[in-house]
Amino acid sequence: MIEIKDGLDKAEWDGFVSKLPEANFLQSWDFYEFHIARGKKVVRRLVLKDDVIVGAYAGVVETARRGKYLAIAGGPLIDFKDSAVVKSVFADIKSMGKLADAVFVRVRPQEPLSDKILKLLSKYGLKPAPMYLSVEYAGVLDLNKSREEILVGASQGFRRKLRKAEKLDIEITASADDAAIRDFCKLEKLHAERQKYVAFSGDFLTKQFEAFREGGEVLIYTAKLDGEILAQNFMIFYGPEASYHYGVSSELGTRYSAAPLLHLAAMDEARRRGCVRYNLWGIVGTDEKTHRFYGVSEFKRSFGCEELRYTPAHDLVLKPSKYLITEAVEKIRKKVRHV
Repeated sequence: MIEIKDGLDKAEWDGFVSKLPEANFLQSWDFYEFHIARGKKVVRRLVLKDDVIVGAYAGVVETARRGKYLAIAGGPLIDFKDSAVVKSVFADIKSMGKLADAVFVRVRPQEPLSDKILKLLSKYGLKPAPMYLSVEYAGVLDLNKSREEILVGASQGFRRKLRKAEKLDIEITASADDAAIRDFCKLEKLHAERQKYVAFSGDFLTKQFEAFREGGEVLIYTAKLDGEILAQNFMIFYGPEASYHYGVSSELGTRYSAAPLLHLAAMDEARRRGCVRYNLWGIVGTDEKTHRFYGVSEFKRSFGCEELRYTPAHDLVLKPSKYLITEAVEKIRKKVRHV
């Protein structure tokens, strides 16, 4: 017998989700505490089969001018080979979307891309989304490898930058103190101005930081030279995965190649915590040279990472006429933003 109920207990939720080999922070309890802190409605659902938890999914209700939608990033976390569970879960997702008065539900499963999963999503009425939901193409490092083994697999350019940085008296620290997030917000604003993108608000970053700090899942790594901040990484550690969530640097930090030192320090901490993956997150194809993330993608590739394609976002349409407007607007937006 399959039962789907609200997830109401953090220990029960994370006790299941964090043990899954494919899990990361996108379906963690604290990620949705962050959304709640921002005044958003969230959905957390546990899937039970014969009274045993066999699946979970969490989502946030987003409000746009064209109507609300339910976004489920990195989920549902289920056995997609169990047809009875899959059928029940997608029926429940549809029900939760209707309860939220959503125009559509956007789902980006934590499953590697395959024809099989695409056919399955189509079977349950989902169609490819016009816009991504979280990262769909990621660079991942195997933390079962030692630091030395990872460096052997890295590019010559990466090793050269690392040697350059190691010759300097750069100090690396890791902190979950309030001062660390305040410094990060300041540097992120300057970094955004230099790189010409829209910076996150200080409130957005701080609330996210505080939510993950509650569970001891976040650290901000800082590289300093003579007391001046060169670069910072916002790292999340959850279950089997360490996630490079955000990274910022100053012009001096780029010149002195401080970033590799931050990543190597975070990898050491991830191993201490029992993480087996280091997710560098979003990359784009080597042929997408006009994409705004091409440069940072090449930097991530220089680590020698495995390139993982997740199943792309799919939409379960609940209000077809309103959805047509969303679809048209998002297709234009994607083209204009070069994403």
